[in-house]
Amino acid sequence: MMQLDFGFDILPPPPGTGTPRRVALARAMLHYRLVRARRRTVGIYVVRSGVEVRAPRHATIAEIEAFLRQKESWISARLDEWRRQAPPLAWRNGSRLPLLGREVSIACVAHPREARLLEDRLEVGDEPDASGIRARVLAWIRRAALAHFRDRIAEFAGRLAVPEPSLGLSDAGTLWGSCSPKGRILLNWRLYMLSPRLIDYVVVHELAHLKELNHSRRFWRLVESVYPGCRAARAELRRQALTLPQF
Repeated sequence: MMQLDFGFDILPPPPGTGTPRRVALARAMLHYRLVRARRRTVGIYVVRSGVEVRAPRHATIAEIEAFLRQKESWISARLDEWRRQAPPLAWRNGSRLPLLGREVSIACVAHPREARLLEDRLEVGDEPDASGIRARVLAWIRRAALAHFRDRIAEFAGRLAVPEPSLGLSDAGTLWGSCSPKGRILLNWRLYMLSPRLIDYVVVHELAHLKELNHSRRFWRLVESVYPGCRAARAELRRQALTLPQF
């Protein structure tokens, strides 16, 4: 959901489904990917690899590109945030990565099969290459994240007086969490790298959708009743996301 510096062509379209297109903005040529979807409005998604636009089937190209021109400054700001994001993580002994808002170091040591966290060291097997280290670390993070999320879901479901939902992990590039109309919640495993209070905010946000599947005033009042200062947490979540290493 973010980045851009005008004055030159703006990123190739992101990989994936949809049609690659480009449009001349005031200060640059914007490359984007157009996805037609069953929706009422045009949505712009700015990710590391470029810009994706999701539009109703009835929207004309002229209408879509007029909307992009209106949002030029917003797109620029989001792309600029991506540009300032942390570099990719080096998968090697001694590299440091965030877990629950603090840093731990990767330690490649000879020991049994699964990775384990000992104080400020995440010990993995004595893997011969970066891909092996990465696989061990990410498998451990996913297991730890799911256990932590389940605990927080149980805590806040009680406070919100909603039944504990079905929970799964997400690898979505642009979403921290989602709640389906059927009540299934998905939380991005990368949340486990952020501070616990921000994880709690996302958990409360998604649980509140079990009562209000929208972002109305009633929804925000419900979130605020359980998580005071939710608006500030939302802004901090966005800032901290930029500090996370690329995986």
